[in-house]
Parts: sequence; structure tokens; C-alpha cells
Amino acid sequence: MWKIISGIFLGWTLGSNDSANIFGTGVAANIIKYKTAIILISIFVILGATMEGEKCFATLDKLSNLTSKGSFFAALAAGTTMFILTYLALPCSTSQAIVGAILGAGIVLGTADFSILYKIILCWLLAPLAAAFISFMLYHIIGFFFERYITDLKKRSLFILLGLLFAGCFGAFALGSNNVANVTGTYVGSGLLTPFEGVLIGGLSIASGVLTYSKKVMTTVGKEITRMDEYSAFIAELSEAFTVEIFTHVGVPVSTSQAIVGGVVGVGFVKGVKTINKNTVFNIAIGWISTPLVSGIISYFLIKIFI
Repeated sequence: MWKIISGIFLGWTLGSNDSANIFGTGVAANIIKYKTAIILISIFVILGATMEGEKCFATLDKLSNLTSKGSFFAALAAGTTMFILTYLALPCSTSQAIVGAILGAGIVLGTADFSILYKIILCWLLAPLAAAFISFMLYHIIGFFFERYITDLKKRSLFILLGLLFAGCFGAFALGSNNVANVTGTYVGSGLLTPFEGVLIGGLSIASGVLTYSKKVMTTVGKEITRMDEYSAFIAELSEAFTVEIFTHVGVPVSTSQAIVGGVVGVGFVKGVKTINKNTVFNIAIGWISTPLVSGIISYFLIKIFI
């Protein structure tokens, strides 16, 4: 049982980092209370994991045929990378961390398979672009009906609140369904866990991170990329949720961090490129690039030393 501890640690870091991508904009806009956000995220991330989480297991399993020990050290390397970037308050990609770790381990063990990597990288590139496009379009489409048919201020406030709650819960569900494979997929692939055990343990570990250490990254996501009003926060969250759910059905785990940043940037383009904090976006991009490299290197040396 000790072999899955590193996966639980990875799930905890995922929850602590990626929960900011779900309600971060709403919390930053002072519409949703932080405690309300983390409770809702925890509930719906478990629901998403248990109901749809198995859809992305197969993709990660194809990268490398790892043993139970290999799975342990790969998850440990990914979790360590995520913890470091979370401590630095940088949103990062658990998908990239675990893929880098799996390949790093696979290179040492001689089991790495790069044939499916192009599909994964393509989805990584498309996710923020898709979120930005969806965000840009939704801002105008929903805004048209919002301005034309909801003129009362109280009704507008209620619409925004309900919209943010829906988008956040939908986003948490998508996070669980798409990213639980990052947490326990290698264990399922190695036969250490059944698929049901994988989605349940993975979902619970993600929820534990949400509840205990998720507040720090929310500031970076919600406030530092571009100034968010209530409507913009709703659009960014909704576009992130749609994007991640789409890739769940494609069967590829993608980064909710990339999706929400794409959604926020899409809103920024509506308001004008000058409103986007380019330094923050650049720093986040550096985190995305370094995540799989650092995770892969850590995994490589852990496997080299201990196996």
C-alpha cells in the first residue's frame, strides 16, 4: 500500500494548485467566498473522477509500461515538481509533470514509447488556444443576451452569481474527470490498482489538496493576469470548464492551468491586449515549459538510483 503514497501526494499537489483554476477568478472578484469554493470543488472533483475518470487512463498507459516501483517514483517526481511550483505560487500542469516523469522513468527502464507523445503535445498546445477562443466568443454571445434581456441590476447580480457557481462546479467536475488519470493512471496501468480504486483514491487525494493548501495560487490566476470584473470571471471559468471536458472525451489529460489562463487571456483580448499582464503570462509559460523537463529529470535520477 505504501507504493501509492506518492500518487496521493501528487493528487494533493494537483488539488492545491489546480483548484485555483476552477473558482480562482470568482474568488478574486469577491463574488464567491473561498470556503464555499473549496467545498464545492471537493464535491464535484470527486464526482467527475468517479463518473468519467477512466476515460484518460489509456493514454498515459501507452507512454511506458512501468512496474509498481516505477509508478511510485514517477508519481513522486511529478508530485515534487508540482509542490515546488505551487510553493512559488505558479499555476502549472500536472499533466505535463506526470508525462515528463513517466518518460523519464521509461528512458531508464527502456520502456518509453514516444509514438503517442505527438498527440499529447498537440492537445497541450490546443487547450489554451481553444479556451481563449471559446472565452472570446462566449464573452460576446452571452454578453449580447445579458445586455439585451437582463437589465435589472439585482437580476444581473443573481445571474452572475449563479453563472459562476455553475461554471465552477462544472469546472471541478471536468478537473476530476480529466486529471485523475495523472494521479493514479500509472498505478492502474501497472496493475497495482483497479480502475475504480484509481478514480476513487485519485479523486479523494485531489480533494484533500483543495481543502488544505489551495489559496495561494488563486491570487496569481485571479488577479495578476488581467483585471477581472464579475462577468469576465464567469466567462473565463466557463470557457475553462468546456475546454477541459472536451479533452476528457478526446481521452487526453490536459492542463486546467493552461485552460483557465487561455480563458482569462481571451477576456483580456476583448478588453484590449494592453490589459493583459504580459510578465505574469511569461512567468507562467516558463513554468509550463520547465514542468515536464524538471519532472522528467527528477524521475530519471530516482529510477537510476533506487531501481
